[in-house]
Amino acid sequence: MKPIVFKVASLLALAATIVPSVLCFAGLIDLSVVKTSALIGTLVWFAATPFWMSRDIDSEELHPGSEPSVEI
Repeated sequence: MKPIVFKVASLLALAATIVPSVLCFAGLIDLSVVKTSALIGTLVWFAATPFWMSRDIDSEELHPGSEPSVEI
């Protein structure tokens, strides 16, 4: 899939965690709806975000301070 699909899914999932909280504070929706949408939004966000927010990790980040191996 294209990264734009994951970015949109992440943005919608983030909105699903924030918007219901504001609506509950305003008294427009019930707390159970907020809990359900926050759970679903969190799961979708953690599932979608690593696909577009990944980065390359070099060996120095994995093993800081270790000497590079030299083959003779």
